[in-house]
Amino acid sequence: MAGASFFALFDDIALILDDVAAMSKVAAKKTAGVLGDDLAVNAEQVSGVKADRELPVVWAVAKGSFFNKLFLVPAALLISVFLPWLIVPLLLIGGLYLCFEGAEKILELFQSTTQKQQHKHQVLSAIGDDNTNMAEFEKTKIKGAIRTDFVLSAEIIIIALGTVAHVDINQQIAVLSVIAVGMTIGVYGLVAFIVKLDDLGLYWQQKPASGASGKILKKIGSGLLVFAPRLMQSLTWIGLVAMFLVGGGMLTHNIEWLHHVSETITSSITNGIVNTILVTLLDGFYGIVAGLLVAGLIHLLPKKQEQA
Repeated sequence: MAGASFFALFDDIALILDDVAAMSKVAAKKTAGVLGDDLAVNAEQVSGVKADRELPVVWAVAKGSFFNKLFLVPAALLISVFLPWLIVPLLLIGGLYLCFEGAEKILELFQSTTQKQQHKHQVLSAIGDDNTNMAEFEKTKIKGAIRTDFVLSAEIIIIALGTVAHVDINQQIAVLSVIAVGMTIGVYGLVAFIVKLDDLGLYWQQKPASGASGKILKKIGSGLLVFAPRLMQSLTWIGLVAMFLVGGGMLTHNIEWLHHVSETITSSITNGIVNTILVTLLDGFYGIVAGLLVAGLIHLLPKKQEQA
């Protein structure tokens, strides 16, 4: 009897873990847009420090990210228990914020080259200036990255909560914990890898070539030096696209009439793959429109107040 109870309990635990894994997978997919942006933003945030301080800075930001999630996960669970009606408005706010962030990045593309060069020159001057307090410079970088992480982590947790709002609190705790820990380790592990990729390439390129393997390493090193900045650029673009797709999807799934519009447009398409692609493109279109509208309002309101 005890053995049967044990296996029954084991089966229940396995079933729960399987459910948690499945829901975590769904939640992870839905948070991919924020994750891509999180990865690109944090890699950029810590890229302005000296090479020998990059990993310590990444670790400091990662610790700050864990503390952010120690606050955000319980807060999300309290909302789920006591204010469940607040989940949809928070998802809409998160979706609009993602779309707004994407629109801001598009608007930045039209920013004058002179402004970009001035900003880059200021950063490089600060790093190269002997009078610059590098400890304070690092602290400023770390605080900025942790603040950015807090916003992005809040979006990730709310999106994840929205996918598991229908299950019991124990499964919500398990899924949110998996997402919080997994995302933090995954993001900052990749950030550490990305910011040191060019250093690895330089090391291999400068290493004395001895035999065929040495020559291969030198070529790989040269390739990594070319690949590293392009990887950073591609992450930025991937994150931008993902923000519109995920943000637009959050709006579509939580605004009934918008969801109905998408269903009406795609109802005549019987091919499943084509239907899925069209739905995704519509989500992205809604995301771009919503983001530009929010960005336009935010930028126009101060001008109207000044004119008044």
